[in-house]
Amino acid sequence: MVGFYNYTVILTYFGVVSAVVGIGLSMYGRTSMAVVCLMVSGFCDLFDGTIARTMKRTQNERKFGIQIDSLADMVCFGVLPAAIGFSIGLTHWYESAALIIYVLAALIRLAYYNVTEDELEFSDNVQRVYYDGLPVTTAAILIPLIYTLRPVMKSGFLLLYALCLLATAAAFLTKVKVRKLGMKGMIVAAFCGLAVLALLIVGWNSAAA
Repeated sequence: MVGFYNYTVILTYFGVVSAVVGIGLSMYGRTSMAVVCLMVSGFCDLFDGTIARTMKRTQNERKFGIQIDSLADMVCFGVLPAAIGFSIGLTHWYESAALIIYVLAALIRLAYYNVTEDELEFSDNVQRVYYDGLPVTTAAILIPLIYTLRPVMKSGFLLLYALCLLATAAAFLTKVKVRKLGMKGMIVAAFCGLAVLALLIVGWNSAAA
């Protein structure tokens, strides 16, 4: 069979499954659940690299892991946030432009990451310490955080979401140094995600009351 099969990619695949489910839910108007799927994908991405490093892999297996991770990121943090935007009502041509720009920026950023990661790890044989530009995975916390404002913003929320996507797209492509998270940073990020999830739940209960 084509591909490399071991436990190091299972969490990445689970993140993609969650994202595909989220895209489907957003098409049926289940936007809140789609946002939760985005957060689940973010949690999977947060720790898939840690799991991958527990196994001694060949160079081709490591390269496969890099490629599959970026392809997964494109689905999870490139396409899903755009699908959520369409679901909440960003359907006019000028609003759709924000969705397209976001997806293209994520695509370019991930392709650039693949090139530089290959150069660092397999040519210079060093581990990455900083990212160039904002990692696309930050969408897993930024988008849900913005979404928590939906119950209180009403009509202005669509504009806020579109501007958030455009600003995030610009951050993807701006060549600034962003430090890669260590284990402590990943744990903090996970707790931040749980805090945002709690805010979402409070928002759902307020809307239902």
